[in-house]
Amino acid sequence: MKTVKINNNLIHNYCEPYIIAEIGANHNGDMDLAKKMILSAKQNGANCAKFQSWTPSSLVSREEYKKNQKYNDSKKKHFGSLKEMITKYALTDDQHKELKEFCDSNDIEFASSPFSYKEAKLLNDLEVSFFKIASMDINYHSFIRDVAAFKKPMILSTGMSTLSEIDTAVELCYKEGNSELILLHCISIYPPEYEDIHLNNISMLQQTFGLPVGFSDHTIGTSIPLASAALGACLIEKHFTLDKGLPGWDHEISADPEELKIISTGSKNIVQSLGNHKRTVSDAEESKKSKFRRSIVAKNAIPKGTVITKEHLDAKRPGTQIPPNEMEFVIGRTTTVDIPEDDLLKWDMF
Repeated sequence: MKTVKINNNLIHNYCEPYIIAEIGANHNGDMDLAKKMILSAKQNGANCAKFQSWTPSSLVSREEYKKNQKYNDSKKKHFGSLKEMITKYALTDDQHKELKEFCDSNDIEFASSPFSYKEAKLLNDLEVSFFKIASMDINYHSFIRDVAAFKKPMILSTGMSTLSEIDTAVELCYKEGNSELILLHCISIYPPEYEDIHLNNISMLQQTFGLPVGFSDHTIGTSIPLASAALGACLIEKHFTLDKGLPGWDHEISADPEELKIISTGSKNIVQSLGNHKRTVSDAEESKKSKFRRSIVAKNAIPKGTVITKEHLDAKRPGTQIPPNEMEFVIGRTTTVDIPEDDLLKWDMF
């Protein structure tokens, strides 16, 4: 079983999931808000607080900006043009360093998704423990090779990808001498329809690539990421916010602190409860047998010298004497004592 080490966490299929609170751009360009989110993520069970690293020129072309694209969906509370939002939500180099130091001082992993080599180099200089390649970049081969060359664990998100595209990205990393890979099953719709989620892809990717496979979740609520844990997801990435009503791209589909707590605690409980395929009876269950199972009792008073028939017998709690599955060995015996109604039968009564 392939295991990838991120800091002190050994990550493999069916482990207690590594929880990434995807803050992304939900800090809204406010460093105080970003730090509050980091502290809340830590408090509510996340292993990692993850951001996104871009500049206004590294992610979107001039041609796209020229369209003066606006987000007018009031439900998502966007505040302006694409360029205005990209600019406001971009983190400077100094802010990256500040957030990394803040995470370190509060014992939670800092990570970010780079969108250019320059940002990947910045993160490497900050000594991040792993790199995350966003779904949109699964076919950005030169970028994947450049990041793989840092020889640090890589998380490859697979939204919008064919199996062939995923295979090519994995092979690119291998050719760069980097086999410390984790795949994320992902549906790049915010939020997706349930019938489009296909959680069984987690098992398929595990079997196809022999790698740890996690789940990058864009659903509303907690049920789907918890279900992914039951399928062995080694890592759960969930967008995170302190307030779903804040303006911005992802607050609406993000987990709030209460939901993150449910995911982090519940997923670990699920993995512990899966156990193994061998049928066992725990010590705790063994101790229940004498209380919960039945013993053979006299249905009515049975005089001494009676030859026992089925009609003389019943079975009731507790299970401290002759068990009901041995009733056939009682039938046909002759009693040596008078047995009152409802008494538990014992072998020395025959």
